[in-house]
Amino acid sequence: MKRERYFTICWIVIPILIILNFQFVKCQDSGEFSETGNTLAVPIITAAINAKLANLTPIFRAEITKNLNFCIMDFDADWDGAFNFTKNLDFIASCIKKTKGDLPQRLCTAAELKFYFEGLFERSSSGNANFLKLNSNCNLTSWVDGCEPGWACSAGANQKIDMKDKQHVPSRTTDCQPCCEGFFCPQGLTCMMPCPLGAYCPLAKLNQSSGVCEPYHYQLPPGRPNHTCGGANFWADVRSSSEIFCSAGSFCPSTTKETPCTPGHYCRMGSTSETKCFKLASCGSNTTNQDITAYGVILFASLSALLIIFYNCSDQVLTTRERRQAKSREAAARSARETAQARERWKSAKEVAKKGAIGLQSQFSRTFSRKKSTRSGSSRFFGLGKSGPLPPSVPKTSKREPSNLTKMMKELEENPDSNEGFSLEIGDKNIKKHMPKGKQMHTQSQIFKYAYGQLEKEKALQQQNKNLTFSGVISMAADIEIRPRPVIEVAFKDLTLTLKGKHIHLLRSVTGKIMPGRVSAVMGPSGAGKTTFLSALAGKVTGCIVSGLVLINGKIEPIHSYKKIIGFVPQDDIVHGNLTVEENLWFSARCRLSADLPKPDKVLVVERVIESLGLQGIRESLVGTVEKRGISGGQRKRVNVGLEMVMEPSLLILDEPTSGLDSSSSQLLLRALRREALEGVNICMVVHQPSYALFKMFDDLILLAKGGLTVYHGPVKKVEEYFSSLGINVPDRINPPDYFIDILEGIVKPTGGTSIKQLPIRWMLHNGYKVPPDMLQTADAIASSAKATDTSAETEETSFAGELWKDVKTNVEIEKDLLQHNFLKSKELSNRVTPGVLRQYRYFLGRVTKQRLREARIQAVDFLLLLLAGICLGTLAKVSDETFGALGYTYTVIAVSLLSKIAALRSFALDKLIYRRERASGMSSLAYFLSKDTIDHFNTLIKPLVYLSMFYFFNNPRSSFTDNYIILVCLVYCVTGIAYVLAIFLEPGPAQLWSVLLPVVLTLIATQDDKKDHVMENIANLCYTKWALEAFVIANAKRYSGVWLITRCGSLTKSGYDLHDWGLCIAILLLWGVVSRLIAFFCLVTFIKK
Repeated sequence: MKRERYFTICWIVIPILIILNFQFVKCQDSGEFSETGNTLAVPIITAAINAKLANLTPIFRAEITKNLNFCIMDFDADWDGAFNFTKNLDFIASCIKKTKGDLPQRLCTAAELKFYFEGLFERSSSGNANFLKLNSNCNLTSWVDGCEPGWACSAGANQKIDMKDKQHVPSRTTDCQPCCEGFFCPQGLTCMMPCPLGAYCPLAKLNQSSGVCEPYHYQLPPGRPNHTCGGANFWADVRSSSEIFCSAGSFCPSTTKETPCTPGHYCRMGSTSETKCFKLASCGSNTTNQDITAYGVILFASLSALLIIFYNCSDQVLTTRERRQAKSREAAARSARETAQARERWKSAKEVAKKGAIGLQSQFSRTFSRKKSTRSGSSRFFGLGKSGPLPPSVPKTSKREPSNLTKMMKELEENPDSNEGFSLEIGDKNIKKHMPKGKQMHTQSQIFKYAYGQLEKEKALQQQNKNLTFSGVISMAADIEIRPRPVIEVAFKDLTLTLKGKHIHLLRSVTGKIMPGRVSAVMGPSGAGKTTFLSALAGKVTGCIVSGLVLINGKIEPIHSYKKIIGFVPQDDIVHGNLTVEENLWFSARCRLSADLPKPDKVLVVERVIESLGLQGIRESLVGTVEKRGISGGQRKRVNVGLEMVMEPSLLILDEPTSGLDSSSSQLLLRALRREALEGVNICMVVHQPSYALFKMFDDLILLAKGGLTVYHGPVKKVEEYFSSLGINVPDRINPPDYFIDILEGIVKPTGGTSIKQLPIRWMLHNGYKVPPDMLQTADAIASSAKATDTSAETEETSFAGELWKDVKTNVEIEKDLLQHNFLKSKELSNRVTPGVLRQYRYFLGRVTKQRLREARIQAVDFLLLLLAGICLGTLAKVSDETFGALGYTYTVIAVSLLSKIAALRSFALDKLIYRRERASGMSSLAYFLSKDTIDHFNTLIKPLVYLSMFYFFNNPRSSFTDNYIILVCLVYCVTGIAYVLAIFLEPGPAQLWSVLLPVVLTLIATQDDKKDHVMENIANLCYTKWALEAFVIANAKRYSGVWLITRCGSLTKSGYDLHDWGLCIAILLLWGVVSRLIAFFCLVTFIKK
């Protein structure tokens, strides 16, 4: 295919574009040219011949367009660039004079042109550069002087020459002369062909020392002393016939004249005119190419200045935003103070209304009854305190005493272990309604429940009664109780988790419930399944067979339906290290709180969490990363918890939130959680051997043994009583939770004759739960049966193929469960409407912008690497005219792809854990992905400028800066999308390795020379590097014309490129970028592994 295509080029392009240009009609009066002194007729005839020539060109337009469309961009422009001699016809007139009017009889016909280029191809393939094949004029019996290089002969005056004849070679053996200037005469043919524009074809001169006809490389024939050097002998591509190309540093206005470049101008090889240098470029005499490095330096300096200004302004923008946030906090605090003052006024009005009602009742009693009422001055007390009469009136004091609720809260914080009750006025009808009869409020949970109800009533009154009107006072007196947060109660019965394929129980027969307004602790030894238990409650377990029931508020509903009001705090501190503490919390609040919640209320929520967690002093501090130190580990842990608290959850699950914290920090955290429980939040957390003070702050305890079996599930204050009933007493000065964990770990042997394996059974029997059949035996029998089971498992013979198939089947089932979990959709039952995709996209965009601005040093390193790559490749890989810069552009594709991919990997590779947490909480994956990609578009536009500021101005190719920039923008856009796929689908190490190998391997495939292998050719068409390299080469090849036509067509034929495919290359690169981003997003929402 390659041979045939090149053959088509050789015998079609030259007959049409060159010789047919000189299809002269022999003058009727040839004697007119025999008179050399008749110079007046020569210009007239020359102009007439040139006009005749122009009339012949449309005849071959269709054939040229059909066969050479891949290397002819514009027929008229390429024709004029190569063979429009209208500006200077002197070489034709000179040849007419030299041949005495015999020029038409010496020009090659179509048959001779075809013969020449067929031989040219075979000669280049075989490496034999001596002469063409034998023909009727030049053979073993006939070898006239015209057969030598640079010479031509005439067909004679009596022979009629048909220039369109492609079959017969006319006989040319008479009047052999050296080839005219401006023409070339190949060896083995006796005709002349005109040199195209951009060529320099003077008569050759003999070098006496070497015997070579210069500037050409042929020698005089031996044994012919009268033979002299002729004209040019060869025209092909620049590799084979560079001697006829106008030399670099000079320009050739005609094919017979070469002029050195003047100062202030430069002349590339094959130029027909000199080009003026730019003002800042240094161009002396005979300059080949202008040095425009100064413009590259200016561009890079300007770009750097803009980036520095942008970075500094961004700091100012961040400072302004922080100032506005501070004002928002002050406004919210002011609103809270005004609300508190209004609340106090409401309370005063309420007291006035009650006193007025009591006075009115007394008046009515005195009027209609003779007996004086004694009920108006007394009240009853309810609780542990003794009941007794109240004084008839309360003395007035200048200083207002704190309310009972405030005193109760303060007392609970100061002495959380206190079991004392407190008194409540019987006038509160809700208290009479909800208070259990005959019982007093001993437990803290009841106290918290009451306190929670009081807080909610005050909040409801604040919202409903904005003015001190009569209706407002009546509403306050009504004491309407409203719970703003939905309540989530989680009950579980016989909850069992078994690993697929291994039949190992992670949890077994776990029964109980966790209730709103209570703080439950999950404890147990290592391997007891504590984290697995929390994951099962949160619906995050995959790869397991789940049996049993999980009830939400007494109904069988999926826990995912409430994910918008469920907070899950992982054991690892998954927070953004390059954001401040307040920015982390504020982002979570904006995305996860109700969309219709006013901003001041959101600010108050964040402020409340910051204050309750003790983060006021570090609110403006960066959290910190591995490379950059930030806040301490304990503070980071509290921020990790705060991310879930700011969304005001109804169910809060925490996995070891106190690990790594000291005693005071742990108590601070637990107090904050207890405040959340006061608002009706259901809190369940895993703790590992807490201190006694911390242990007593929990309401309930879930104690698990190894194997996921329940040992105890109930109130904390009754755990010692329960174990005492089993004969297990905690020694003095021993922390009860530590003692229980040591027993379950096997470090301490339990007393009372109870073994460790009997403890779960004792708990099941104690509560009347169903005991699995295999656990009804004694502990010793259980142990022996377990050993027997293990032995049988070990001795069971299974073939290698059977084990392999079992493992493969298990892995497939696990992946299936993972995919189903990732695409799990359930009806939303939380009734919370969070911000939509567009609004979250705006929030994500602001967050990513802040992160990138704080990573300015890393961005600067990326730009510096591109700058160095541009300097190195621009200096070392100069654009070659033979290949139109293919080598330098190949290195460019590899370097830009590699550096851009490695930088783009950071967009997703470092945030996988954070994304998984945010996605599990209900945040939009699409908003997350689009925000990252949008910010990366900044690099897509800037990085090509950084690279080209050095490469282009050091290399100075013929293609325009705009073309190179557009190609690089599309290339960076393409490889960025591919980097997204690698970063999301692979781990960081393999992703970096593939980012380095992929551009190199794809470039090697794209540049392979064997075009006959259709499989490899189809694979190469799928490589983005092939289209990027083709776009670069095409953009450069379009700038070569005239004498470069054969070089251009030959090079494009060899590489398989088409000048018309530049737009296609750009479109395919963009398509690669879009498709790779779609694949990356699919991987993002699909292949999320823990």
